[in-house]
Amino acid sequence: MINYHDKTFRPVSNSENGETSAETLFHYQQHGDILVCNYSGGKILQGHLIGLVDKNGQIDMRYHQINTNNELMTGICRSVPEVLPNGKIRLHETWQWTSGDLSVGSSVLEEV
Repeated sequence: MINYHDKTFRPVSNSENGETSAETLFHYQQHGDILVCNYSGGKILQGHLIGLVDKNGQIDMRYHQINTNNELMTGICRSVPEVLPNGKIRLHETWQWTSGDLSVGSSVLEEV
């Protein structure tokens, strides 16, 4: 299983309807198969996620965040890891808002 403990990620791409950007930093902590994360930057003032990591390193998560418009946004996300030649992790994500317009999107995050 991939261990995400003490790893930091930054988005390298996101759908237009997403709020994360290259200015957003995600700080992951993992204990067993439980993953938690604090994140902020760009359009996001403060965000948190909680998820479960499976034996293949895939993450099933829920997130909530407050954006720069002072809106509370929530969603679900599935992340599939790719280990890059340099050993860093790239996460391929599919997500959906569970607030607002309920739209879906995709993003890619890379370990910093």
